[in-house]
Amino acid sequence: MANLKEIRTRISSVKSTMQITSAMKMVSAAKLRKAQQSITQLRPYADKINEILVNISESLSNSNDNPYVKERKIEKILLIVISSNRGLCGAFNSNIIKKTLSEIDKYKEMQIADENIHLLGFGKKAYEILSKQKYKIIDKDFKIFDELTYANAFEYSSRIMEMFKNKEYDRVELIYNGFKNAATQILTVEQLLPVKIPEVDNFNSDYIIEPSLDGISGTLVPKSITIQLLKAIMDSNASEHGARMIAMHKATDNATELVRDLKLTYNKARQASITNEILEIVGGAEALK
Repeated sequence: MANLKEIRTRISSVKSTMQITSAMKMVSAAKLRKAQQSITQLRPYADKINEILVNISESLSNSNDNPYVKERKIEKILLIVISSNRGLCGAFNSNIIKKTLSEIDKYKEMQIADENIHLLGFGKKAYEILSKQKYKIIDKDFKIFDELTYANAFEYSSRIMEMFKNKEYDRVELIYNGFKNAATQILTVEQLLPVKIPEVDNFNSDYIIEPSLDGISGTLVPKSITIQLLKAIMDSNASEHGARMIAMHKATDNATELVRDLKLTYNKARQASITNEILEIVGGAEALK
């Protein structure tokens, strides 16, 4: 059995760790509330754009002028991987990395060459692992989570749309953790480009479009792409704080249980020590008789 000083040192160390994890839990909870509010406010806007796309879906499908909606043979792929900048959030980042490698394997089975699979990384953790792979990373951004705005998302979406329009890529996908609630993150893979027009059955698409279909789609489709990218980043941001809050909550509970077990061990050791001292005193007294 460990001596009393060692046990006291361990108890003090675990208590210090427990204070840190408890503080991190509260910080994550505060950040989660703000992130959850942001993604909740964005979703109705994204849903309304999606509804308008449904309304003009047949017209868009028949349009030859919009370069972002036409499917073509897949030869070059861009995967946009969204992770976090910091760890201590459970399996949040490892799940993203595993899913990315799974998607890469899927395209390799479709005979896509390694040099034609490129990555764009938001968040440091996935970049640190994926940068050691043989796939080209065209860009990375670790600061976008500091200011999640439409303008910052548009900076990347416009660049991605330009590359897709110039046929540098034939498909662009988003890989991120979708936010459901603080305890649940949904690992999500979404096609960003070409734009997937929602399919509906028996929908009346006989619309008169003013000023023109090209004018509407030329504004609506790029906006939809930017909103989809922004929504994915905001989803991932909220999911990260939720995952970290739960991880720190579990760590705090484990530390509390460990302190309780160590105190029990300490009391047993102390009791044994006192008993030994009493036996020594009694033995000494008996020896003097």
